[in-house]
Formats: sequence, C-alpha cells, structure tokens
Amino acid sequence: MNILVCVKQVPDTTEIKINPETNTLMREGVPSIVNTFDGFALEAAARIKDKDPDTKIVVVSMGPEQAKAALKECLAIAADKAYLVSDRPFGGSDTLATSYILSTAIRKIEETEGKFDAIFCGKQAIDGDTAQVGPEIAEHLDLPQVTYALEIEADGDRFKVLKEGQDGNMVIGVKLPCLVTFTKPSFDPRYPTIKRKMAANKAQIPTITCADLPDIDTTRIGLKGSPTHVKKSFVPQKKKGGVKIKEETNEESAVKLAA
Repeated sequence: MNILVCVKQVPDTTEIKINPETNTLMREGVPSIVNTFDGFALEAAARIKDKDPDTKIVVVSMGPEQAKAALKECLAIAADKAYLVSDRPFGGSDTLATSYILSTAIRKIEETEGKFDAIFCGKQAIDGDTAQVGPEIAEHLDLPQVTYALEIEADGDRFKVLKEGQDGNMVIGVKLPCLVTFTKPSFDPRYPTIKRKMAANKAQIPTITCADLPDIDTTRIGLKGSPTHVKKSFVPQKKKGGVKIKEETNEESAVKLAA
C-alpha cells in the first residue's frame, strides 16, 4: 500500500495575525502547529501500516520553508518520506489554486515514489475552515472520494470507511485509488518515539518549486490565479462582562408586574 498524506502547518489559532494590506494570514513570528485534522489522517495511515508493515507513508505540505518543521513532526510519528511544495509564485493561493498546485506536485512526486493507492487529508484546516482543498484535489486527479471519515480499513482493492453523517455514522466502500478526508475519531493520534524523532531531525526534505513543475499553468496559482478574494479580515472584539440579574421571588415579580 502506498499512501500520501497531505498536511498543513497552521498558525496557533490563539495568536493569529492578519496582514492589513493583503488580508492574508501572517505566519512569520507566529507559533505554528500541524493541522489537527491532518494529524487524524496521518494516524489513519499509520493504523493501516500497523496491519501491513509493507505500507509506505509519504507526507506533503505546501507552505513556507518553516513548514518543514511540521513535516519532520510527521516523520517522527509515522511517515517514511516527506516533500515540501514551496515557491514565491505559490504565495497567496486560495483553496482552488492550492489544490491545483498540490495535485500537480502529487503527479511529480509519483514519478519518484510510485503511484499512490490513496491520498489522505484532514477534513479542513483550522485556520481557514473551508474543507475544500481535499475534495478539490480529488477532482483535479479524477479520484473517487469519501469525506468526514472516522475510521478506515483496507479490504482487498478497496477501503471500508466509517463516515460521519448528520443523522448517524455510515459504512462506505470505495475502490482504490481514492482520496479520503478525516474528521476527529474516537481515539487520539499516537506520539512520536525518541528514535523516530532523532531520525526525523536529521532527515533531508526535498522542496518542489514552480520550476520543478514545467506543466503547471502559472495563471492558476498565487493571488492572481485565485478566483476568491478576502475583502476584509478582522479579529472580533472580546465580549465584556455581563450584568448579573438579581433573583426575585414570585411575590416580588408579581408586585412589579402589577405596577
């Protein structure tokens, strides 16, 4: 089994800063973490590898150079290989442009790592909450997809997926290759071991740039290639303390109503 897990390094949601000119997130100087839902996707891949040790897990992330820290964290947990997709022309991409860049980069990675049987993503990033990139990658690559997965199990040439629904959970079968997005399961992701963490710190992570993707359409990437634009972003004001209402007896309420 050859699995690709898409991960994103996101700013700590308690310390988000907005660039007032471009209305995009400012990542420099802001503490970053691996997107929570992407961690669930990585754990799902790791559980498949627990049952089939021949499984290979590759992680990819699109972002600035500092995103390599998130990739190394994934290597420390369960991943075997990692790739960073990063270049100045990619900056400011919305979800459609991002998914196009990632799908093009995935085809490039497959030249080295082989065809992927499955692509796992978190259901959404906690900084944007759009839940669009995963399904859009599936469309770009013409793959069947299942969203909001809780658990997954390999079953021959297909996956058996426990999917979260509005009225209850359901089990769905999907043929390989496919793309699956994950939401929070009933269990917590595993922690890295000391041995894997030491190996991850020494790992060399290749960077895929725009020049490495000769077939990419540059009119579909970056701010200029993004059909959606943020008109205004702001941090909501903190709510002030409320007013405590003194409890009244039925007799006191009756007197006020009568008056």
